Amino acid sequence: MILFALLLMVFFAACSESFTDPRDGVSYNVLQVGSQTWMAENLNYEAEGSVCPEGDNRNCSKYGRLYTWETARVVCPEGWRLPDSTDFATLVASAGGAEVAGKALKSTSGWFKKGDGSDDFGFKGLPAGFSRSANKFDGIGGYAHFWSASESPDGLAYYLLLDFSVPAASLNAYGKDEGRSVRCVK
Repeated sequence: MILFALLLMVFFAACSESFTDPRDGVSYNVLQVGSQTWMAENLNYEAEGSVCPEGDNRNCSKYGRLYTWETARVVCPEGWRLPDSTDFATLVASAGGAEVAGKALKSTSGWFKKGDGSDDFGFKGLPAGFSRSANKFDGIGGYAHFWSASESPDGLAYYLLLDFSVPAASLNAYGKDEGRSVRCVK
């Protein structure tokens, strides 16, 4: 199993490349996971409806920005898009299934209480937490929330959750006015 994981990491590292956002000149690592092409970093494009984690501009360079759902739907650069729930289901399946995908997608450092991941694919999921409003933040160091373009039947929006305390990844739904991270997919 360890040898297989190492071979996967070498394969995905060899397939990685970068993309420079023409809007602001910020470069992002890009990787292939299964049949999908993902940004390997949280989006850090400054737009109305976005904030830095914990309200601290220094956190944007590490964690990217947190976006409201309405902003997240339009913030990915041209040629990229906000993933929908099907995209996340495919990513989770490619990362070994819901029970283990969280660990496989989390970065190898930065998570508290021994919650670091194995980052088997170079996705480098970071615990940017989320914002409840422009001035109320929670979860930095413990949770990664990535917006989905999909809405739930009750008018909420789905997001992919990576949690420090479990190796699983799950799709949850919450209010659209909260700030969450964005990973763009091609």
